[in-house]
Amino acid sequence: MTTPEGTPQKVRINQQNLYKEEVFTDIRVAAIRQLTPVKTNGEVDKSRKIIFFGQTQLVSPHGPLPIQFPIEAKNLHEAIEKFPETMQSFMEKMIEEAKEMQRQEQSRIIVPGASESGVILK
Repeated sequence: MTTPEGTPQKVRINQQNLYKEEVFTDIRVAAIRQLTPVKTNGEVDKSRKIIFFGQTQLVSPHGPLPIQFPIEAKNLHEAIEKFPETMQSFMEKMIEEAKEMQRQEQSRIIVPGASESGVILK
């Protein structure tokens, strides 16, 4: 890594925020990443909670679209149970955000000749 000035920057690992990652998959549709907090000696850090992320792919006209979303769960079984509902909710939110961005883009007014100066009115 380098700074904007081009000088090398020392990379530091946050030793208070280490996780061991495990991936569970059905090899068809779903993958669940389980991030277990650990101490620097590799022991499980029971003072922090395990984090789960769901992963899947959506088929789009432009090819597969990978998505990842957090799953609020206490254990793997609960994460598996919550996967479909959480994925659906995440996709609906993602689609709504895309539609809103599209609405905002369509509502922009571009002033003729303003492209050189970068003036765009909303």
